[in-house]
Amino acid sequence: MKNYCDKIHYNIYTTELLPSFGEMVDALLAQLPKDEQILRLAFFGKPANNEEYVTRRIILREKIRKYYGNHEPVLSYVSQPPLNAGLILEAHSYTPEDSEQLTFRRYNGFPYVTLANRDGRFLFAGGFHGDVINFGILQQSTEVFRMLGDVMRQEGFPINNIIRQWNYIERITSFSGGDQHYQMFNNVRSDFYERTKWNIGYPAATGIGANLGGVLVDVDAVVFSRPECYATPIDNKLQVAAHAYSEQVLEVAHKKKATPKFERAKSMTFDDRRIVYISGTAAIRGEESLTGVGLARQLHITMENIAELIGQAKLKMLRVYLKEQSFYEEARELLEGYHLDIPISYMWADVCRDELLIEIEGIAIE
Repeated sequence: MKNYCDKIHYNIYTTELLPSFGEMVDALLAQLPKDEQILRLAFFGKPANNEEYVTRRIILREKIRKYYGNHEPVLSYVSQPPLNAGLILEAHSYTPEDSEQLTFRRYNGFPYVTLANRDGRFLFAGGFHGDVINFGILQQSTEVFRMLGDVMRQEGFPINNIIRQWNYIERITSFSGGDQHYQMFNNVRSDFYERTKWNIGYPAATGIGANLGGVLVDVDAVVFSRPECYATPIDNKLQVAAHAYSEQVLEVAHKKKATPKFERAKSMTFDDRRIVYISGTAAIRGEESLTGVGLARQLHITMENIAELIGQAKLKMLRVYLKEQSFYEEARELLEGYHLDIPISYMWADVCRDELLIEIEGIAIE
């Protein structure tokens, strides 16, 4: 019998720069598999300003609703300029068996998906955003976590059952009124997480910059129903856990210094198989960044950190975030040297520390 690891699929689709945003979206949608249920669509593009970002998000929503009807997947539009395409689409899809139940719902216009099978209940949600035009990072973060909490409560998923979280923060290392954007977000996330105990570790997560788009959050959550299915937090012995950082590496926002609440990776085990969600990973040893060593050295250390996290599991997909557009060719050539033969996307995005040149996240299966 196939299990979750066999039936979940992660793919990256690209299109060249076409005359209109709508044409690029259509070109990407045409590439999606017709024989699988699409759970999540994450588009990565380059709007000119936040007004255009909002307009394009509306175009996306209308096209996806027309395309999928009552089977509308989770939808996110991330303002991170693609470095190897005009527009990038990451798709998470699933091939359910007859005994499994997939349900497509909406909350205040945000589509989300639930899956129920013998192993448990799974939630795929996201695209959560606040008012990008009129509100700041703090207000948007508060609104995003309010909506996330509503959906999880409505569907019966405790907060501490979040397995994977993606957090996109506009100009992540910038300051507004003396408060850093990332630290404001971390403070709100910590307040949200404090509602419960995290007995099996925090989620795997990425906190990454976006050039526009305010705050955007995606999550996967699971409630397991068999003892042979469970989640495991994964530490890297070469790094301090992010949630245990000292105050020396944190900024201040509203006089608070909450640590980033995530694990270096988190796995889901299904009998003798497991899937590993690799958090956003960079050239950090202990809690200190490797500075002044150049892109090649930072990439090498980052891949060493990833290898430490996944053990014998095989990489299935990577996202690469680069601080400078000019790093793309070197990064691509370096990663080709690993002979991974997997989908890899490259985006231009600020990493959560100014001195870090590259961050990589991914998914591995064993």
